[in-house]
Amino acid sequence: MTAADQSAMGRALVLAADAGAAGDVPVGAVVLDAAGAVIGEGRNLREQTHDPTAHAEVVALRAAASATGDWNLEDCTLVVTLEPCIMCAGAILQARIGRVVFGAWDDKAGASGSMYDVLRDRRLPYRAEVIGGVQADAATALLRDFFEARR
Repeated sequence: MTAADQSAMGRALVLAADAGAAGDVPVGAVVLDAAGAVIGEGRNLREQTHDPTAHAEVVALRAAASATGDWNLEDCTLVVTLEPCIMCAGAILQARIGRVVFGAWDDKAGASGSMYDVLRDRRLPYRAEVIGGVQADAATALLRDFFEARR
């Protein structure tokens, strides 16, 4: 794990908190280029946009593709506060992201090592390196506090 990964996770946590404050599940994501520079970021926007695909990862991937003028992000790293779901794992593979760094594990819907391991599935034509559990306590706290406030 690099210093750029840690810094990006800090930014992703800020984006996640912003999502939670706006009434969406607190998840944030940042895309880094091969040099470690931020080229895209996003937070959950499903409630704001009424778009079921507006997960933080998809929003960040769209921003990175727009910034680079290319859908192929193979030399990039996606840093996200929560383990990607199946939909997001599919989008990550479609974008050819080479590395995924995430915070909290998602034992209910995770597709990057907990419930499923889509990102490293040898049956698929593309795979990503996965590093999980980065600043997991901070990411988990945001999620726990968000859901406890709604119960």
